[in-house]
Amino acid sequence: MVRRPYGAAPLVLFRLAKAALRWTAAMAVAATLVTVLPAGSAVAAPKPSRKELTAQEKQLANQLEKMTEQYNGLQVRLKQAQRAAKVAADNAKIQQQGLDAARSRIAQMAAESYKNGGADPAVSFAGSKDPQAMLDQSATLNYFSTQGSAQVRTFFQTLQATARAQRAAQDRAAQVTSLAKDSHQRLKTLQTALNKVKGKLGQSAGGTTQAAPSVASGGASAKAMGAVKAALGALGTPYSWGGGTPSGPSYGVAQGANIKGYDCSGLTLYAYAQVGIGLPHYTGSQFNAGIHVTKAQLRPGDLVFFYSDLHHMGMYIGNGKMVHAPQTGDVVKISSIEGRPFAGGVRVG
Repeated sequence: MVRRPYGAAPLVLFRLAKAALRWTAAMAVAATLVTVLPAGSAVAAPKPSRKELTAQEKQLANQLEKMTEQYNGLQVRLKQAQRAAKVAADNAKIQQQGLDAARSRIAQMAAESYKNGGADPAVSFAGSKDPQAMLDQSATLNYFSTQGSAQVRTFFQTLQATARAQRAAQDRAAQVTSLAKDSHQRLKTLQTALNKVKGKLGQSAGGTTQAAPSVASGGASAKAMGAVKAALGALGTPYSWGGGTPSGPSYGVAQGANIKGYDCSGLTLYAYAQVGIGLPHYTGSQFNAGIHVTKAQLRPGDLVFFYSDLHHMGMYIGNGKMVHAPQTGDVVKISSIEGRPFAGGVRVG
C-alpha cells in the first residue's frame, strides 16, 4: 500500500471546490446576460430589401385603389339614398295637404260620435300635433277602418306608408354616410403606410407627361373618339382619390383632398361627359353602363376593367394600350392593358 502524504485529500478537494466556484460564477454571468439583453439583440433583424419594399408599395397601392373605388361606390349610393329621401319628403308634403283637407271631415265624424259620450280616437287625431304617431297606434287604425268612406281609409293608409318610406330613406342615407366616413378613415391609414414605404424607397410624387399619340378610330363611333381625345388631353394630370367631375379635375378625398386631379373612374366620367354621355363616378356602375365586349373586340373609347372586383379601369386607345389614372403619386398616362387581370370591356358610345 502506498501511503499518501497527510493532507493530500483535502488539497484535492480544495482544488475541486475552487473549480466548481469558477464554473458557477461563469454560469451566473451568462444567466445575467440572458436576463439583461433583450430578445433578438444578439442577431439584429435584417432590414427589408428594396425588392421587398417595392412589393409592399405595390400591395399598399393596390389596396388603396380598391378602397378608393369602394368609397366612390358609397358616394353613388349616398346620392341615390338622398334622392330617395327627397322624393319621400316631397310625397309627404303632398299627403300633408290632403291631410289638412281631411281633418274637417274627421272632425265632423268625431263630433257625431262624441255626442254619445266617451273618448273618440278621431277627436284625438284631429287635434294631434303628430298625426303619424296617432296613426301608428293600432286602436286608432282599427277605428278608422270601421268609420267613414273607403276614400278616407285609403288616404290614411297612403299617409302612413309615405311617412314610413320617408323614415326608411332617411335611415338609409344616414347608414351610407357612416360607411363613407369609415371608408375615408381607412383610406388615410393606408396612405400613411404607403408614404412610409415610399420614404424608404426614396420616392416622391409626380410623373412624366407623355405626348398624346394619334389614335385611329378602328371602327369606333364619333362620340367614342371624342371621349378618347378628352382623356388624352388629361395626360400628366395628377392622380387624386375621388377626383374628377364632368367639368374636369377636382380635389378628391383623404390624401386626394389636397390634389386636383382624377382617379380611374373620375377620368372616364370626365371624358365621356365631354361628348354628352353621363357616367357614375364608380367603376362598378360604369361596368354596367354599356355593351360588354371581349378583349379581342376592343375599339378606341371602350372602357376596360381589371381585377375581379373591378377596382381599376381605363379607356382603350388601340394597339393594346389604354389611357388611365393609375394610382396615388402618379399621373394620367398611357399604359399597356396587359399586366393586370382583365375583367372585361364596355362599349359606351
